[in-house]
Amino acid sequence: MSESHATYVHGHHESVIRSHSWRTAANSAAYLLPHLRPGMSLLDIGCGPGTITADLARAVAPGPVTAVDPDGGIVAQAAATVEGDIRWEVGDVYALPYAEGTFDVVHAHQVLQHVADPVSALAAMRRVCRPGGLVAARDADYAAFTWYPRVPALDEWLALYQRVARANRGEPDAGRRMLSWARQAGFTDITPGASVWCFASPADRAWWGGMWASRIVESAIADHALAYGYATRADLERISEGWREWAATEDGWFTVLHGEILCRA
Repeated sequence: MSESHATYVHGHHESVIRSHSWRTAANSAAYLLPHLRPGMSLLDIGCGPGTITADLARAVAPGPVTAVDPDGGIVAQAAATVEGDIRWEVGDVYALPYAEGTFDVVHAHQVLQHVADPVSALAAMRRVCRPGGLVAARDADYAAFTWYPRVPALDEWLALYQRVARANRGEPDAGRRMLSWARQAGFTDITPGASVWCFASPADRAWWGGMWASRIVESAIADHALAYGYATRADLERISEGWREWAATEDGWFTVLHGEILCRA
């Protein structure tokens, strides 16, 4: 692995895609939507299954939209399932094959936490954004996740996830660092902010808790935790059961904090 690259901690198991496909511009890029106008050109980095991309494309139509992700399989899936006039490409944020100032808007959702050099990633995004354009990024902050009741297995889950993510050269507590990273990348006109996902209704608890109950035992997170010797299969099963316990609690509540930045290039 090069110094600038990290290993994607989640992988693309069904439980991961289930989560990523739930994301929309409304629940994951609301801070950016008021700034979009028809005819803008937009680059979506780390597009995954493309559900956010599709919404952003509708917001800037008939402007051209390009979506990139380093995983060819997920790019092919998005191209086959997402409607709209979107150019889908396999790409690396550190080596974007576009001229300087190509796009009016460059967007990345839940990307910077997974790269080894987020400052260089933001600088690359700035390079392909036109002067006066917008670079927008949103990332979770795992240490700021809050839930009730305090199921001990979820504390174990958080500590394990952070350990695995950092072993893979990522930064799971990215949200609080977004402003600092943007300043280091050379931006001076930055609007920082934050927003949350909240899972507290019976349906939301069942979906969120069930997704993580599967993810911790079946996705790449489990593979990494076992390979690094950070957990045993029994540990992962115990954490999975803790997620199911939390999801079944009538007054269960979980919030995911995200840091956000809007940067003028």
